[in-house]
Amino acid sequence: MGKRVMVVDDSRIQEIQMRKLLEDSDYEVVAYFRSGEDAIAGYGQADPDVVTMDIIMPGMDGLETARALLEEHPEARIVMVSSLAYEDTYEEAKTLGAKGFVDKPFERERLLHALDEALASEA
Repeated sequence: MGKRVMVVDDSRIQEIQMRKLLEDSDYEVVAYFRSGEDAIAGYGQADPDVVTMDIIMPGMDGLETARALLEEHPEARIVMVSSLAYEDTYEEAKTLGAKGFVDKPFERERLLHALDEALASEA
């Protein structure tokens, strides 16, 4: 049984790309949510080992979603994913408890490394 990944991204294309990149790896996408609100509501049922979280989304952005998710589920391991990140965004994500950061577009090896690091880090 692979490690369970929950993808939170408003782009269905990103979710499909994530599934393809994780094929034949130790990771499997078990849940996909297009909004922060849905991700928070569905986290308990999805029961992921790690979450990939887009930053720029309509409604709650990824930083707000990560903050709320970690308040409810402090054990959550979140890897932030974004194409429009600045140094202060990295710092804010790290401060609120994100375990990693991947810039879009990302390659398979970079993604796998970030997921491995998130799971290896202390909660």
